[in-house]
Amino acid sequence: MTTAFSPVFAALIAFVACLVLVPALLGLLSMFGVYTIVEEGRCHVYVLFGRVVAIINEPGLHILWFKMGLKSPIVRWMGRRYILDMRIDQQYLRSQPVNSEEGAPMGIGIWYEMFISDAVAFLFKNADPRGSLAANVSNSTVRCLSNMKLAEMLQDRHAMSQTVRNEVSPQSHEWGYKLGSIYIRKVHFRDTQMIRQIEEKVVNRLRQVTSSIKQDGANQVSIITSTAERQAAVEFAKAAAMRPRIVGEALNQVAADPEVEAAMFEILETQKMVESKAKITLVPARSAILPELLASASRNT
Repeated sequence: MTTAFSPVFAALIAFVACLVLVPALLGLLSMFGVYTIVEEGRCHVYVLFGRVVAIINEPGLHILWFKMGLKSPIVRWMGRRYILDMRIDQQYLRSQPVNSEEGAPMGIGIWYEMFISDAVAFLFKNADPRGSLAANVSNSTVRCLSNMKLAEMLQDRHAMSQTVRNEVSPQSHEWGYKLGSIYIRKVHFRDTQMIRQIEEKVVNRLRQVTSSIKQDGANQVSIITSTAERQAAVEFAKAAAMRPRIVGEALNQVAADPEVEAAMFEILETQKMVESKAKITLVPARSAILPELLASASRNT
């Protein structure tokens, strides 16, 4: 039984040691300032009696005794450790008020990146470096971009971004912040009444352009229609003038032969009589007064 119980008991002891004793030991060593772990994108600044003792900005496990010597336990208990985030941060300032050269009140939205470049300056040269940087960007935007022409303000955003960045970067580096990219994201009108007036002007202009296009189209259609009607009238007139000539030439050719002419007119007379649907009464050659009687009978009927 003892031999069967020993491996289980040993495994239980090892599990408890790994679960409880090792973290407790590591915590105790960290409490006495033996080591520290720096995460990616972080910086540890150790201060003792108002003086910076060590700055560690490389990620990994660091033995503090190798960097600060015997001061490490004292710094851990009597000093202070600052943990700074060195990663790139972003901020957006909305509707910074500027005026164009024409006097139009404009608002500019500016987006910028920043990161900590000097940990000591960030901690001790400015009480609120982030707020100071935002104020500096805002003031530089208003100072550099005011009195620009409205067309340039609405179009040349890249040049505006470069102007603001060149103005802000030297001052921000003194506070431990380094400015990254700056981008003018939005340019808009701040006066509501002016926006409505511009909208009305645009709508009226669109209506004028639309009516002009419609009128131009109607004029083009009228020109095309009148041209087609004139050409058709000319062609119809030519056709009407050609018909008598063609008929006359045909009659001249028929009249050249008297027999053909007589036969043709007889045929035409017969055709007209047939088309008129008139009643024809045949009377013998020697019928005396029979035609007069038939005519009086037809009148009475």
